[in-house]
Amino acid sequence: MNILVAKVINIESVDSLNIVNFTLEDQNLSMMSLDLDENVKVGVEVELSMNPSHVAIAKEFSGTLSYSNQLKAKIVSLENGELLSSVKLLVNGSELESIITLNSSKKMNLQVGDNVTLLIKASELSILRVL
Repeated sequence: MNILVAKVINIESVDSLNIVNFTLEDQNLSMMSLDLDENVKVGVEVELSMNPSHVAIAKEFSGTLSYSNQLKAKIVSLENGELLSSVKLLVNGSELESIITLNSSKKMNLQVGDNVTLLIKASELSILRVL
């Protein structure tokens, strides 16, 4: 499980649907949630979590996507298995992992030191705990 510490900067709610916006130093994140803990308020810090298999990678990305969360990162290690690749990435001082297919890793010619963009859908991000 990947974990990032971020600060809540905005909460929009309609009925039971919530869109929560966070700041992670100079980068922003958004989360979609049906249930929101009453302690989640603007200004508090939280631990955000996401599954490594839900973290997509784009190399030399330009254009527009529906992914709310697009984080700049650097590849710090890469392990290729028979079918999958484990890509360790550094985002604002935090290490995250992305698990992608070996074919995707080879197609993008991923290398340690590459600057990439992480893509995480708002529905795949969750609050692990309020700090």
